[in-house]
Amino acid sequence: MKLSARSAAFYCMTLAGLLALSACGKNEQQPANQPAAPSTAPAPAGTAAHPAPSATADAPAHPATAPAAPAPASTAASAAVPAAAEGFQVSSITLGDAITSEHKVKKEATIFSPSQKTIYVSVDTTGTTQGATLNAKWTYLDKNQTIVSTSQSIVADSPSTTTFSMKNPDLWPEGKYKVDISVDGKPVASKTFEVKKS
Repeated sequence: MKLSARSAAFYCMTLAGLLALSACGKNEQQPANQPAAPSTAPAPAGTAAHPAPSATADAPAHPATAPAAPAPASTAASAAVPAAAEGFQVSSITLGDAITSEHKVKKEATIFSPSQKTIYVSVDTTGTTQGATLNAKWTYLDKNQTIVSTSQSIVADSPSTTTFSMKNPDLWPEGKYKVDISVDGKPVASKTFEVKKS
């Protein structure tokens, strides 16, 4: 009887140990300092902000296939806290189909051909800033559809020009469009334009 009581106690302890081991690793919670896995698909190419070395941000776009909701622009630049600015502001924006070597639109235009591959906007600023983020959001107004949104971080100690562009290898749908310019997330200027056959 003593032997079987010891055996029963041994079996009970072994069973309890196995149950404890099998419970390890189940229902683990993710540590608070680890980011959760993304639940959405990556943003389509061409919607993230990647300023080109020539101070022109090119972004391929196609209104017919662009997503209904814009993908968020890169947050790397907007995460930085901008230093104090002295009178920094957007003085004018100019649309056109070509730019100079100084990144300024050659000739202002508000009507473009559907076959125009690239549309540019020059953003002229005055004042100084040790860090600001300019953003250009292009919208196809006829369908209330954001085509692309791009950002550039700039440092300025005198009047300067920053150029954005949107490209379409196909024909632009005819209709009305708009480009909105913001500084550090605050809207400061906008301009409407039209695409139509001449």
